[in-house]
Amino acid sequence: MGSINGGPSTGNHYGGYIMFSKIMQRHKNIFSKIINDHWEQFKAEHPKYDIPQYNKPIEKALNCGEEQGGYTEYRCYECGLGMRRVAFSCKSCFCLSCGKVYTDNVVSQISMNLHAGMSYRHIVLTIPEQLRDYFFKNRFDGKLLSSFMRIGYECLENAVSKTVRTAVKIGCVVVVQTHGRNGSYNPHLHIIMSSGGVDEKSGKWRAMKWINYDMLHRKWQYYLLTFLREWDNGLKNLVDELWKKYPNGFVANVSKGEAPQKAKGLARYLAKYVASPPISVSRILKYDGQNVTYRYRDHKSGKEQIETVTAEVFVGRMVQHILPKGFQRIRYYGLQATKTFKKWQEVIKKAKLEKSNITGSYEVVPEKKYRQRYEEGCGRDPLICPHCGKEMSLWEIWHPKYGVIYSEKNGYRKRKKRLAG
Repeated sequence: MGSINGGPSTGNHYGGYIMFSKIMQRHKNIFSKIINDHWEQFKAEHPKYDIPQYNKPIEKALNCGEEQGGYTEYRCYECGLGMRRVAFSCKSCFCLSCGKVYTDNVVSQISMNLHAGMSYRHIVLTIPEQLRDYFFKNRFDGKLLSSFMRIGYECLENAVSKTVRTAVKIGCVVVVQTHGRNGSYNPHLHIIMSSGGVDEKSGKWRAMKWINYDMLHRKWQYYLLTFLREWDNGLKNLVDELWKKYPNGFVANVSKGEAPQKAKGLARYLAKYVASPPISVSRILKYDGQNVTYRYRDHKSGKEQIETVTAEVFVGRMVQHILPKGFQRIRYYGLQATKTFKKWQEVIKKAKLEKSNITGSYEVVPEKKYRQRYEEGCGRDPLICPHCGKEMSLWEIWHPKYGVIYSEKNGYRKRKKRLAG
C-alpha cells in the first residue's frame, strides 16, 4: 500500500496506518496550538465568547486524551509485563479526536432509525446571505435554530403533499450546519427525507416519483420568511425586501441519486455534516504564530481557494460554530420521530411501498468501542499484550474528581454513574 501523500510504499499495512495516525496527530496538534495560543487573547477582545458555552468545550478539547483527565488501565495477568492506559475522551463538539467517535455513533443512531424498504432523498435548504447576520447575532439562542429545523420539515411535508396531491405524513432526519466552506457563519439544513409519505386517512403509502423544484424553492421561501416575520417584528422590512429580491424563491438543492443506497451509507452521508469541523484540519497549510493559511473549495466557482487570515480571525471562525450546551443538531420528524417510530413502522409495513430513485435498505450499524476504532485505525488490537500476546484485562479506573472508582488489585468499585463519560 502506498504511503500517505503519495510517498514511497511502507511495505505493509501497519506502517501505513502508523503514518496516517502521525499525520492526523500533527494536524490535531497544529489546530490545538492555534486555539491554545490565542484563545485567552481572543476572549479578552471579544468578551461575549467568555461564557461556558465556549469555554467548557474548548477546555475539554485541549485536554482530551491526557491522563490527568481520567483513564482506564489494562494489565496483562499472564506475564505481568503488559500495561496500557486509555485516557478518557472529552466528547466535546469542538474536539477533533472525538469527531470520529461522534460520527460513528451518529451513523449507528441514524441507521437504526431508517425504515426498511423506504426510499429517501437528500435535500439541502439554505438561507439568503442577507439573513446570515441575523442568525449570527442570535447564535446564543438555541430556540431560533430549533425552529429553523422544524420549519424545514414542515415545508418539505407540504411540498410532498402537494406533489402527490393528498395530505401525507413524511419522515425527515434534519441536521443543522452553521458553517460555510471557508468557516464563515452560514446556517443551512441537510435533510434525509422519505420519498413519499403515508396517507393517514387511508393508511396507504403515496410515493413521490418526481418533485417540482420551482415549487419547492418558492415554498421554502414562504415558510422561512413567514416564520421570521412572526419570530421578530423588527425583520418586517427585511422580509419584504427579500420577497421582492428573490421572486423565484430560495435555494433548495435536491440530490439526484448521489446519496448511497443502503441505510449505513445514507447515515454516514448525513453524519459527515454533523461532525465535520468548520474547516478540515488537513486544509491548514501554514501557521507562523500570528497568521493561518488554509485552503477550501469555493462553492460558487467550484475551484480551490487559498486564504490567509490572522489567528484571531481563524479562532473566531472556528469557535462561533459551537452551539449552546444540550442543543440537538440532529432531529427526527414525522415518520422518523423517535416517540412514534414503532407506530409508523407498523403502518409502513402494511402499506405497499412503491420504489423511487433512492432505496434505503435497513441496516443496523452497532456503535464502535475504543478497541474496534483503534484496531481499524492502527491495524492491531490495543488490548493484546505486546510481550506474550495474551489479552489484557481491566485493572483500574481513575477519575480526576472521584479518584479511583475501580481497582482490581483492591477489589474496589465505587458506585458512581457515568463517571468515565
